[in-house]
Amino acid sequence: MLTIAHLSDIHIGQEQAGRLGRRDGGARALVRAELVMEYLNGLPGPLDAVLVTGDIADHGTPAEYEKAAKLLVSPHPVLTCPGNHDRRAAFRRGLLGPGTGDGEDGRGGQDPDRPVNQVRRLPGVTFLLCDSSIPGRDDGLLDDGTLDWLDRTLGEGPQDEPAIVAFHHPPVALHLPWVDRIRQHGEERLAEVLSRNPRVAALLCGHAHTGAATTFAGLPLLAAPGVVSTVTLPCEGGAGIAFDQPPVIAFHVLDDTGRLTTHYRVVV
Repeated sequence: MLTIAHLSDIHIGQEQAGRLGRRDGGARALVRAELVMEYLNGLPGPLDAVLVTGDIADHGTPAEYEKAAKLLVSPHPVLTCPGNHDRRAAFRRGLLGPGTGDGEDGRGGQDPDRPVNQVRRLPGVTFLLCDSSIPGRDDGLLDDGTLDWLDRTLGEGPQDEPAIVAFHHPPVALHLPWVDRIRQHGEERLAEVLSRNPRVAALLCGHAHTGAATTFAGLPLLAAPGVVSTVTLPCEGGAGIAFDQPPVIAFHVLDDTGRLTTHYRVVV
């Protein structure tokens, strides 16, 4: 049995106006992310990995990734993929280190702006971390090179071992107006890849800023809550995004049969 902590959208560097109209220079986002990491690192029981599905930085600057690299330190493996607020070259340099992921991304070469795709193998499970970002845009897409890489890597791996595919943008509508217009498009191409690779146990994503559970291509699709803020449903009213709710994270438990069970926790 494996337990994976899943968080998303920490947005290091985000400025949020306070009640007096002053800007906090990103301190609020950093404090909330620190609270989450302290909680995870202080857990008394076993944890197998910490997954962060994108929007790690808010503006994609080297300084933000320097802060994030210091923050995302854990006795457990930390797995990351980029979101629409991240910048590929700075993400790679700041979080993955020189050469990390090179040659594992479906395009090859040394273009610093190529998709940041990674395969991370842990005991009993393989994580395929895909880059669904489109430089300069907020919506998402898994490009042809990424899908080829995903298909090939799933096919080459141990077929008796479950795999989890993670990316930032959800490939279906979650009935959140703010999110649905900038979700991942071209999802039928991803569905074709998944249909050829039955070892995939689940899909994990971020971007929604709210915990959500649905299905895609016959598989569980689980969106992590947002750490920096919460996107609200139309029935909840308001402006659509709340900064006064506490951060929430998900725990995914993968059992020996390959079934995934998810629990959500508020961190205060």
